[in-house]
Amino acid sequence: MKTKLMSLGAIAFSTLLFTGCVNQNEKENTEAPEGYTLLWADEFEGTGLPDTEKWFFETIAPENGNWYNGELQHYTQRTENSYISDGTLKIVAKKEEYNSTGTTKSYTSARMNSKLKFTYGKVEVRAKLPRAAGTWPAIWSLGSNLEQVGWPACGEIDIMEQLFENHLMVQSAIHVPARYGNDPALKQVNVSDVTENFHVYGMIWTPEKIDFTVDDIVFFTYNPENKNEANWPFNKDQFLLLNVAMGGNLGGAVDPNFSQDQMEVDYVRVYQPTKTAE
Repeated sequence: MKTKLMSLGAIAFSTLLFTGCVNQNEKENTEAPEGYTLLWADEFEGTGLPDTEKWFFETIAPENGNWYNGELQHYTQRTENSYISDGTLKIVAKKEEYNSTGTTKSYTSARMNSKLKFTYGKVEVRAKLPRAAGTWPAIWSLGSNLEQVGWPACGEIDIMEQLFENHLMVQSAIHVPARYGNDPALKQVNVSDVTENFHVYGMIWTPEKIDFTVDDIVFFTYNPENKNEANWPFNKDQFLLLNVAMGGNLGGAVDPNFSQDQMEVDYVRVYQPTKTAE
């Protein structure tokens, strides 16, 4: 998510079609998958702003009032841009003039970082994505040592990104010092319309590899053979991020008639392998 300049011609593509989780907003089974124990979750019950005991709202743009990737929004901590109702989180991108850190932009949205930091586990996020041209929703993670070592040395795991107004495809990617920016390790996959259907986007992160899943089916595995700091900084804590950017390298041109759109998230769940008695 942080810096995306890849050539679509070089992207690996999966032709599987995921059709599950169709347009229902009923909570799925909350029991942990076999072999796992629930570490952390947000089921987004209640109303109002998301739980600040679980989430940090990143609102200060890092580059002189601008975000990366040529994005067009300011992020806020307001119910206009993120709120809970009817059992789901809504992250709302809006067209409005908004001033922050000395700059005025024409769009607002929200960027939520988990206060959870964890190493290894299974992540599941059930979500339905925005439809409007120019929106760029993402479910991802960054190394919690970001401020100490910078990006991409901290490692970035893009669990899900939807781009370029393609409602039948999502992608997952890895950014590390060996491959980042315009040359990440990534794969795209066909899915049933992501703007009409909920899907469960996930990853299974172990000391050996990272599997990316849609509706619990693995479609991409990142597993460098000879692991080192350049290709595998993933032996340290990461934190999760949810956001909807506007425009930018993967959002594309914003519809001139855009007013607002949203990513709707049913739950975020993080599991870790169950420890067996010795």
